[in-house]
Amino acid sequence: MLASELIERKRDGEELPAADLRAFLDGFQSGDIDDYQMSALLMAVYFRGLSTAELTALTRAMIESGRRLDLRRPGAPLAVDKHSTGGVGDKVSLVLAPLLAAAGLRVPMMSGRGLGHTGGTLDKLESIPGFRTDISLEAFTRIVDEAGCAMVGQSPDLTPLDGRLYALRDVTGTVPSIPLIASSIVSKKVAEGIEALVLDVTCGDGAFMREEEGALALARTLVELAGQEGLAATALVTGMEAPLGRAVGNALEVREAIECLHGHGPADLEEVTLALAAELPGVVREGEDRGGARGRLLALLRDGTAARRFAALIERQGGDPSVVEEPGRLPAAPVRVPWRAPASGWVHAVGAREVGLAAVELGAGRRRMGQAVDPAVGIELRIRPGDEVEEGIEGALVHARSESDARRAMDRLAGAVRIGPARPDPGSPALRWERQRVRYRVTPEGVEAIG
Repeated sequence: MLASELIERKRDGEELPAADLRAFLDGFQSGDIDDYQMSALLMAVYFRGLSTAELTALTRAMIESGRRLDLRRPGAPLAVDKHSTGGVGDKVSLVLAPLLAAAGLRVPMMSGRGLGHTGGTLDKLESIPGFRTDISLEAFTRIVDEAGCAMVGQSPDLTPLDGRLYALRDVTGTVPSIPLIASSIVSKKVAEGIEALVLDVTCGDGAFMREEEGALALARTLVELAGQEGLAATALVTGMEAPLGRAVGNALEVREAIECLHGHGPADLEEVTLALAAELPGVVREGEDRGGARGRLLALLRDGTAARRFAALIERQGGDPSVVEEPGRLPAAPVRVPWRAPASGWVHAVGAREVGLAAVELGAGRRRMGQAVDPAVGIELRIRPGDEVEEGIEGALVHARSESDARRAMDRLAGAVRIGPARPDPGSPALRWERQRVRYRVTPEGVEAIG
């Protein structure tokens, strides 16, 4: 089949034979199909979607385009991972990986960098002095076996086809496509060689999926596709109307993750982390429910076991492990300026997207791939949706390189925080997600509303 003919058929809503789709993808990898032709197919997929057979063919082509690790060891604990669809202030991975390792699992975690208003786990880790995320696959697997977890960047040896497709999606407006998101995530996780996966599908102002319907559709697709590829998978739909936790910015988020690892982090960060951890096989013991498992996991935070595991991980990846007990060793910005509430009343919203963009104004995020980020700058929030505030109170603390940077970020914050004279409607998205960050559980059996 001619490339143009295949593109036209998908444009017109036809299901492509798996063999033809695979031939097109193989041609793209070999150079016989040009970037502009693949871009056209991606746009057709964005509008027309993919059938189950097409999605499977795409995912398997990605997996088979590179190496595939096998982390199974006789008598060794399960190899598991977590993936989040992204957000603002989302430092869950920094807590979850060492926590699961402390609970006796192995966590080979490959993560990404921030782009736009969303943060990236690799940028956060690299704010730790000396920490390396660019290690070989051999070192990666060795650290997993020794420390129970490792946190690195995506290897070019794994799913290289996904890397090329994502680069095209990023510049052609086709990133927010459920089948393309699902195939990208699942292919990488299968190639990692894990046995089970928990997915954090964020929903709200700062997420890719702003509406619950879209978030649930993505969660169902991810769980189904992972199961087809042999992974035990569960997804939780979590709130991203407001930033997660208080800190937004790389070193600031590491500091907050360390607080959580010592058992005194923000309640919403703890809620999401424990809920995700309790979904993985090997965490819930026989005769125990997920509530009991969360209690045991919380004990590993409060007695320092998880924090010690994080220090071991940092040391093995070249970083300074003393930051776990002395977070003051993390980079700090020279200018700190308070943002003050412009009026008395009730906080109706703290928009995650605008807070994230304010952090980008400071240099904590990037506007384009490859751009450097400043590890020290960011924002500490002092108020949350539903709070009653007085005019002039400190609603946030801006960490900046200069006064002018701080002023630009504060202009963004002014648009993020909405204060009204009356108590906000408890049924509003901001208040519903604030009261309960985890709202849905998606398994192969179906969707369960939580709470």
